[in-house]
Amino acid sequence: MNEQQLRKMREAQGFIAALDQSGGSTPRTLQRYGVESWADDADMFDQVHRMRSRIMQSPSFGGDRILGTILFVDTMDREVAGLPTPRYLWDVKQVVPILKVDKGLAEERDGSQLMKPIPGLDELLARARDMGVFGTKMRSLVSLPGAAVREVVEQQFDVGRQIFAAGLVPILEPEVDIKSPGKAEAERQVHDALIEGLDRLPDSETVMLKLTLPDQDDLYADLVAHPRVLRVFALSGGYTRAEATARLARQHGVAASFARALMEGLLITQSDAEFDEALDRSIAEVYAASVT
Repeated sequence: MNEQQLRKMREAQGFIAALDQSGGSTPRTLQRYGVESWADDADMFDQVHRMRSRIMQSPSFGGDRILGTILFVDTMDREVAGLPTPRYLWDVKQVVPILKVDKGLAEERDGSQLMKPIPGLDELLARARDMGVFGTKMRSLVSLPGAAVREVVEQQFDVGRQIFAAGLVPILEPEVDIKSPGKAEAERQVHDALIEGLDRLPDSETVMLKLTLPDQDDLYADLVAHPRVLRVFALSGGYTRAEATARLARQHGVAASFARALMEGLLITQSDAEFDEALDRSIAEVYAASVT
């Protein structure tokens, strides 16, 4: 584990830029960016990598305001400015590389969706570690409160222990759907299950958390203060940037890990100057809300 990266994630101010859209969400990401068509999946991933590279190479994108960046495995395996993406992020930008490792969601059961099995995870973790990746993230989804919430959180901890044993720091992400009719109760249930899981972790293990912006302000205050938690981040979850940053600013000690909200307003048709200006505004808004 890179001690400089660990210190940055623990002590520095800033947020995580989530650039980890995978096969299912890539088409919508490209369409919001202004790319309407592509020849096949290979062309689609080429185009989204060009978009991500443009973001990462922008003068506005750097370690002074951005703690880390979550990468899709395809992005980790490509290059930016002639360097492997993880090396470019850390060596050039001083931004900590983090890898999305989940393979998507299983079918909904009792209002929740577990992660699908992750075959070859140990090999992927070893390869990511050797490429300079610091940590991982993996997403589950809770749509309704209920008994299945505990199963979602327990699966996150089970996989998280495997990741920590491989020398990386996991981000646990049991997301609550912002459109859930029982959102506030589901968030409380996720919170309570996380506290129980964290209290069971040995002193040697540390995790990060990525959670839905809650209806109850400062719901996560005790998670932020927990000795087994390196950092708590919030996902934008489909909120606009204005709504997401307003909600985030009320969650003390919680920083952003935004994807859609961060990239709002970025277009392929913009000149480099226009693109950099739009990205700088976005980063400034998200950073300001993350340092409360």
